[in-house]
Amino acid sequence: MKPTLFLLAAGMGSRYGGLKQLDGLGPNGETIMDYSIYDAIQAGFGKIVWVIRKDFEEQFRTQILSKYEGHIPCELCFQGIDALPEGFSVPEGRQKPWGTNHAVLMGKDVIKEPFCVINCDDFYNRDAFMVIGKFLSNLPEGAKNQYAMVGFRVGNTLSENGTVARGICSKDAQDHLTTVVERTEIVRCAADGSNAGAASEPIRFKDEKGQWVVVDDNTPVSMNMWGFTPDYFEHSEAYFKEFLSDPKNMENLKAEFFIPLMVNKLIVEKTATVKVLDTTSKWFGVTYAADREGTVARIQQLVDEGVYPNKLF
Repeated sequence: MKPTLFLLAAGMGSRYGGLKQLDGLGPNGETIMDYSIYDAIQAGFGKIVWVIRKDFEEQFRTQILSKYEGHIPCELCFQGIDALPEGFSVPEGRQKPWGTNHAVLMGKDVIKEPFCVINCDDFYNRDAFMVIGKFLSNLPEGAKNQYAMVGFRVGNTLSENGTVARGICSKDAQDHLTTVVERTEIVRCAADGSNAGAASEPIRFKDEKGQWVVVDDNTPVSMNMWGFTPDYFEHSEAYFKEFLSDPKNMENLKAEFFIPLMVNKLIVEKTATVKVLDTTSKWFGVTYAADREGTVARIQQLVDEGVYPNKLF
C-alpha cells in the first residue's frame, strides 16, 4: 500500500506575518509545499491530505488543490480549537490552536494507511522523502506501533533571523528514538544569549529554567517529519483526553499538544518504537519574514541546477 503524505497547514503564521503556506516562492509562484508534494510523488506516495483552518478553505482549494488534479488524489481535513473530545470545552479566552498532535488527530477519518506527517513551510529535500517513503512502504500489512522519524542534524536546521523550535532527540544503538524534547528557542548565541546568529558561536537552546544550554551541531532533531501507522490516532485520542484533564493545561491558554509529547510518552512506556532515519539534508524555510529572500534564492538555485523543473505542475 502506498503511503499518504499528511501536511500540517493550520498554523496561524504569526511570526511570518501571514498565510505563509500559500506564499509563492518558486519561479512560477510555487509554494514550499508544492516542492514537498513533487518530491513525495517521486518517492512513491499515493495520496495527499492537508489539515487546514476552515476559514481559508476556499482560498486553499482555488490556489492549491486545483493544481494537483490529475496528478495525485487529495483530501482536506480541518483543525479548530473547538474540535475536542466529548465532555471537554474550550477554556474562556483560548484563541491558540491545540498544537501539532491535535492537528494530526484531525486526519483520523481520512487516513487508513501508513502516513508521513510534515510541516507545510519546511523545505525538507528529496532524500528525506525517499528515506521515509521507503520505510513506510516496507512495513508489513497491518503493522502497528512501528514508527519512524527523519532525524535532521540541528546545525543544518537553523534560521539566520531568529530562534527556531525543534524536538531535540537521543537514540539507542539500534537507532531507535529514546527521548524527544521540544525546545522552542534554539539559536547560535553566546552563553548569555547575546550575539545571536553569529557563525562563531555554538548552538544553544533555552531550558525550562531560562538557561542557555550548548548542543552539538550533529545532534538529531525532529523537523516534524514523522512516519506513523493509523493506530497512532488511537493513542493520540486517549492521551489528548489526559492532556485536557490536567488543570494546568486548561489554565494555560497557550498550552499545546505537541507531536513530540505524544511520541515521548509512547517510547518511554515502550508502547511503540520510533526508528531515527538519518539524513544530512539541509533544511530551509520561512520561519520569519526575513527568511523569504534567502529561500527564494535557494529554490531558484535548485531549479537552475536541474533538480526541479521550472514549472512543477
